[in-house]
Amino acid sequence: MKFTKSDAELYMPDGGSEGAAFAATTHMAVSAHQDDIEFMAYSGIEECFGQTGKGFAAVVATNGSGSPRAGVYAGFTDAQMMEVRRREQKTAADIGRYKSLSLLMYPSSEIKDRNNPGPVSDLIGLFKAAKPKVVYTHNLADKHDTHVAVALRAVAALRALPAKDRPQKVYGCEVWRSLDWLGDDEKVMLDCAGRLNLAAALMGVFDSQISGGKRYDTAVFGRRSANATFAADHDVDAYTQVTYAMDLTPLVEDDKLCPIEFALRKIDAFRADAASRLGRF
Repeated sequence: MKFTKSDAELYMPDGGSEGAAFAATTHMAVSAHQDDIEFMAYSGIEECFGQTGKGFAAVVATNGSGSPRAGVYAGFTDAQMMEVRRREQKTAADIGRYKSLSLLMYPSSEIKDRNNPGPVSDLIGLFKAAKPKVVYTHNLADKHDTHVAVALRAVAALRALPAKDRPQKVYGCEVWRSLDWLGDDEKVMLDCAGRLNLAAALMGVFDSQISGGKRYDTAVFGRRSANATFAADHDVDAYTQVTYAMDLTPLVEDDKLCPIEFALRKIDAFRADAASRLGRF
């Protein structure tokens, strides 16, 4: 596998071959930052964990140089922070028994540059090699610019594949904006209740962020619990831990479907639902 950036890396936690890792991959997550995958795609990690016939692969687009830092990390240079984040993400891959971890090492500015062909080219190569059946990435209504850019690069790369090599499902997951506003008929509910010890271990790896002032671990567990409880107003809870996702599969089934219009239709549906409820009462 050849990546665009000279410091990019393909890491196999089990020390196996590249070909074997890709051949075993069924689920793949493409995220903007180190730790996003563990927060948004845990359902896929847990589904593949220790299973024969299923394998999880992770792709992280950025290099971590822009990470916030405080406490013992307050004086770290960008280069030092990048190395810390690389080590943390590799540790998570080891714990989660990922088949592979691809660190593409782009600065956020290059991911957000729509004219930079590198990110899409790298993702095309990975998708062609692994042929995942399920892909997780960020949702199109996320409020973090780099997250939205990564989602668009992932969609563009998937559209570059022959139809037979495209995944069966593509999910845009919540991180920097909850998806509880999606209509109940449009929410994808990713069950995250399995192996809560594994979930805690994966999130706890990212000490540079958590001890640095962002309690992502407690926040993610809280959101998953809230999603499960507030999913249905007249029914008992069917889940205990849930991540919501936006189904992006139509975007890789129909290349003519505009991502902007696709996202806005969902927002318009939320507006119409709120207006209808207000109007009735």
